[in-house]
Amino acid sequence: MNQSTKHKITAVTLLVALGIIYGDIGTSPLYVMKAIIGDKPINELLVYGGVSCVFWTLTFQTTLKYIILTLSADNHGEGGVFSLYALVKRFGKGKLVIPTILGATTLLADGIITPPISVASAVEGLSDVIPNIPTIPIVIVILSGLFIFQRFGTQKVGSIFGPAMFIWFCMLFVLGFVEILNHPMIIKALNPMYAYELLTQYPKGFWLLGAVFLCTTGAEALYSDLGHCGKENIRLTWIFVKISLVVNYLGQSAWLMSQGKLFLEGRNPFYAIMPHWFLLAGVIISTFATIIASQALISGSFTLINEAISLNFWPRVTLKNPTNLKGQIYIPSINNILWFGCILMILYFKNSTNMEAAYGFSITVAMMMTTFLLAYYLIYIKKVKLTLVTLILIVFAIIEISFFIANVDKIKKRWMFLFFELFIFMVMYVWYYSRKINNKFLRFTNLVEQTSLLKELSEDDSIPKYATHLVYLSKADRTYEIEEKIIKSIFAKKPKRADVYWFLHINRTNDPFALNYEVVELMDDKVIKIVLNVGFRIQPKVELYFKKIVQELVERKELNLHIRPDGSTKYNNEPDFKFVIIEKFISVENEFAFKEGWMLTTYFWLKKLSLSDEKAFGLDKSDVRIEEYPMVYSPTLNIPLHRK
Repeated sequence: MNQSTKHKITAVTLLVALGIIYGDIGTSPLYVMKAIIGDKPINELLVYGGVSCVFWTLTFQTTLKYIILTLSADNHGEGGVFSLYALVKRFGKGKLVIPTILGATTLLADGIITPPISVASAVEGLSDVIPNIPTIPIVIVILSGLFIFQRFGTQKVGSIFGPAMFIWFCMLFVLGFVEILNHPMIIKALNPMYAYELLTQYPKGFWLLGAVFLCTTGAEALYSDLGHCGKENIRLTWIFVKISLVVNYLGQSAWLMSQGKLFLEGRNPFYAIMPHWFLLAGVIISTFATIIASQALISGSFTLINEAISLNFWPRVTLKNPTNLKGQIYIPSINNILWFGCILMILYFKNSTNMEAAYGFSITVAMMMTTFLLAYYLIYIKKVKLTLVTLILIVFAIIEISFFIANVDKIKKRWMFLFFELFIFMVMYVWYYSRKINNKFLRFTNLVEQTSLLKELSEDDSIPKYATHLVYLSKADRTYEIEEKIIKSIFAKKPKRADVYWFLHINRTNDPFALNYEVVELMDDKVIKIVLNVGFRIQPKVELYFKKIVQELVERKELNLHIRPDGSTKYNNEPDFKFVIIEKFISVENEFAFKEGWMLTTYFWLKKLSLSDEKAFGLDKSDVRIEEYPMVYSPTLNIPLHRK
């Protein structure tokens, strides 16, 4: 969907929103009430208080914070923690990096537990149809098939996601409404006093917030998927979605109140309210809905990593475009990590009940980080009065800190999961800050001062020609600057003579889908600098872009390139382009402090594991020369060397 049409509201865009946006939050009725009741005796305070907490959590956390406030913080129509960071980072002076990394880490970690808990909750309904059926193998097969399918893209089946989720939400509404008719007094539970009484009067009632929170875990992913269909479509469909969710929660609660039993006895209220004749169909619809929910979260994880790479928070990895659909990408390494993590989760926890006890902690952290970044957006970009922003912060701080404290209790049930989150956090932290250290040691020189020498070298026939067009990738964002190491590469040892010297700078913009360029001629037809502006959601294809730029310059008869030889011959009609990439490595001359040495060593280790620059920048078809350059960050000053 392009930028010009994504904000239009049509039946198609509303269906797209239903199919993409509400997977996680829409399938939460499968396990929320079951998690709240657990093995506790059923009574009015627990049931009414539980569903009241769910309703007001959806109202404050999902509707007010995300649907109304956070969706307004769109970056040219795109959402998510990195899009929000790109908007406000210039106001934070470095203070926003850690919150952004924490938010991204915990959101990505959610991708390992959401698919197993959702699919397991749905498939476990089969035990009501076929008692003692082993559900773990079925869940593993479904999840494995889902991850295998990623490499082919979702364009073909994506068209049925919207109608399928529409059927799902209609089913939620009808099932819940029928039960409400049997116990209409349940409507009283919408009174916030029931929630207050549960938290203050029920034994350990406050800790039930860990289960209540499961009803809003998909709100963060909802914001991340903003770019797929626009905020107006999301806001409109949320009315239908919230009504369906609330009615179903009330229906489950009505069923609980009508049982007269002391305990739930392992039954899931979600399936218990289904007529027996509909149970198998209900399980199938539920399973399909959870597959769609998992698909949305997996796609969101790919987008998250793609943005992290562009904003220098993650090493470059292989990115593929399985279809021609704009924005749809596939990252094999992330797909494999998520698949492996999901399978381990289902094998370790074995059923959805055990996963419920460990689910939610990560997302509370992600939500708090979004609130922090959102405050900067409201103050510096929307120019909201500080007193109002402070009031908003206080409200959400109370809510989210309460959820966080309640979810901290889950750490002991998911301690092994922290290693995965720590790994993601350290990769982002090391990659971002090591690049900052690297950039401090970059030395620039005035390119204009070098042009006469470049012209002299270009016309010196005593030096063998290195290339017709010699192209360097440069980090210098100022028009008239270039790295010293590039000048040394051209002139040192064996000088590189070329007809035209190109210096190409890739500027990652805060506009997610920007793609344009600027040309600066520093010396007629001899020294040319190109600034390529690429949005942070676009995978760069530098070779393709560069050749198109040259082609346009020739067609427009600019820079006189059209009357110059381009290096092609009668044997080969391809222009003679040679790209030079300078790779850094740590020189043995360094003497580091522990932290700096550890970070840089880890950074270069990650760099070896990551995608090479020529593949990352789309230069795999070009003539590329890799030059290694030793970096001296902390030179050894005292050398204990003496002459005898």
